[in-house]
Amino acid sequence: MGARMEYTLVTGACGGLGGAFVNLLAERGEPLFLTGRSKERLAALAEHLKERFPALPVEVCPCDLTDSISRQALFEFADGRGIKFRRLVYVAGVDTQKAAEKYTEAKIVLQARVNLEGAVSLARGVFGRRGEGRCELLAVGSMSASCPMPYFALYSATKKALEQFWVALRTELKGRAKVTVVLPGGIPTREDIKENIRSHGWFGRVSALPPEVVAKKSMRALSRNRRRAVIGFWNKLLYGAQRLVPLSLRMRVIAKIWSRTEKDAF
Repeated sequence: MGARMEYTLVTGACGGLGGAFVNLLAERGEPLFLTGRSKERLAALAEHLKERFPALPVEVCPCDLTDSISRQALFEFADGRGIKFRRLVYVAGVDTQKAAEKYTEAKIVLQARVNLEGAVSLARGVFGRRGEGRCELLAVGSMSASCPMPYFALYSATKKALEQFWVALRTELKGRAKVTVVLPGGIPTREDIKENIRSHGWFGRVSALPPEVVAKKSMRALSRNRRRAVIGFWNKLLYGAQRLVPLSLRMRVIAKIWSRTEKDAF
């Protein structure tokens, strides 16, 4: 059966935003191939989906996105079942927030590999295993990529690199794939993220959107084959308006706000 179906591969499927994409796609009856770090959480998610949507094809395979061998094993698992892909939804990300001098080597590697290397690798793997229809590649970037961010520097840089890669890939795959990167603001999922959003004051609150809204707007942008989509009214306003403010001033403001808290949840 798997060989006749085209699946959507969702990374970070057990997380808040990943789960929102999973629910949205499940409600549409689209075959799902789900991955995350925890085998147990993936199994529980698959069981939950089968209870809600008995006829929905669901495959799960744990994967450490920082490890090329683990990524290869994920695609070998798919190949063994004759699975072809219609779509990649790359949600997984590491959003550690702290001064650069406080990073360990392990944290540098983790964030860089999950936010960029894993996305590049999975985009290649999914496109190479696409079905007969037009492939779709969606990456969840971040508004943080719109400006260098002191105390969020590595996250901002890796998300900018992801955005640049996705935009370039769009040209390479023109006519063969829809390729869209979306730029949301804060997404209140885990408690540490909610607290972080509150610490950013008024604009942190108004620019944040629930994961269900982000997922819905992201899928709409992908269906329209948008190159880049800023998610949310206030984020669009900021994205356009910040170009009128000198970079040095923007970074001073960012440094003042982002230095208030540290976030190291992974």
